[in-house]
Amino acid sequence: MIFLKTNTELDIIRANGIILGQAHGEVAKIIKPGITTKELDKVAYEFIKDNNGHPSFLNYNVSGNKFPASLCISVNDIVVHGIPGNYQLKDGDIVSIDCGVYKNGYHADSAYTYAIGNVKDETLRLLRTTKESLALAIEQAIFGKRIGDIGFAVQNYCENLGFTIVRELVGHGVGKSLHEKPEVANYGKRGDGPKLKENMVIAIEPMVNQGKKSIHQENDGWTIRTQDRKPSAHFEHTVAVKKNKADILTTFKYIEEAISKSEYIVKI
Repeated sequence: MIFLKTNTELDIIRANGIILGQAHGEVAKIIKPGITTKELDKVAYEFIKDNNGHPSFLNYNVSGNKFPASLCISVNDIVVHGIPGNYQLKDGDIVSIDCGVYKNGYHADSAYTYAIGNVKDETLRLLRTTKESLALAIEQAIFGKRIGDIGFAVQNYCENLGFTIVRELVGHGVGKSLHEKPEVANYGKRGDGPKLKENMVIAIEPMVNQGKKSIHQENDGWTIRTQDRKPSAHFEHTVAVKKNKADILTTFKYIEEAISKSEYIVKI
């Protein structure tokens, strides 16, 4: 069932989106070679808790397998759901950081992929293309369009530039549950799928590979890698469907402020 949100509910999700954006920004401030992904996770956890929220991903349960961290941190060929640990970021890495905030009964969800230092030009192009495809997809999140219009926007843009779309992983509705209906694929046909109605809230999240689209899951039950071990990028916003223009409920503002002051992160 697809739940339409009231304006009051949208305001709660938007407020959570600000906390989420600020948490991302705090993490971005400390991204540099040598820092461990576990250290990044600790910063996000403490910031969200200090703002009376709960990290949406922490202890998220899939068939008894609970995610053990606040952030999904996915480096290089990891597409999504990387578990923070002792890995030290390196010059030339790309790192996707996905986070959610739960507060006052609702979730907000967003992700951003960072380029650290001397990243290869083709990989930078992957990041730019994926981020641009998110913006194009959000333009389709308006009343009267269909889910397929969103997926087509991502697929058409990225594939025309030589990249591939992950098929098994999709965006989703967001609200009282972190994952609600409808599923929002990053591929599709114009005019296909459920109709978009005003005040539907969805997470649009292109997951785009530099090489082949094939992926596999590791034995931890979470980590998803590209089959060919080539890089993958991931960007995400939570948005509300509106009549003329989608309402973006999460923000990259604090991330971009941190990047502008960073010695280590490449602006894309």
